[in-house]
Amino acid sequence: MSTTQPRGAGTAKQDWAVGLTMFAAVMLSITGVLAILRGIMGIAEDDVFVTTPDYVFQFDLTGWGWMHLILGVLAFVVSLGLYKAAMWARVGGVIIAALVMLGNFLSMPYYPFWSLVVIAIAGFVIWALCVVRQDDTAALYGSSPRDV
Repeated sequence: MSTTQPRGAGTAKQDWAVGLTMFAAVMLSITGVLAILRGIMGIAEDDVFVTTPDYVFQFDLTGWGWMHLILGVLAFVVSLGLYKAAMWARVGGVIIAALVMLGNFLSMPYYPFWSLVVIAIAGFVIWALCVVRQDDTAALYGSSPRDV
């Protein structure tokens, strides 16, 4: 005769942890796609961007485009690892989200509202990835923390 374990606080906590990891994965995917699109616009020197002649961090618009394109691709790739709750992806996700925040802060005069939105999304990603413990997500995925 088998017995079933009642659904306790530990399981709800693990569900919460997996939910936050999935939230971070989805938001990092969206951030990556948005950065890729912004990078393509910058490389194409689209008329969407505002020009700021007296900005301290003056780079060519094409340079900003390449920076956002590379960060976007990296963010999207790391988000794929987050769907598996891999520890390397959590660490990489925090690093990439921080770089995305920095890149959007530095390019804020070119597209201010968009930069603020992406900075907020990246902040939520960092929060979600930092608040979850590895053993909470690993237990729900059926692996030990060393396997992930």
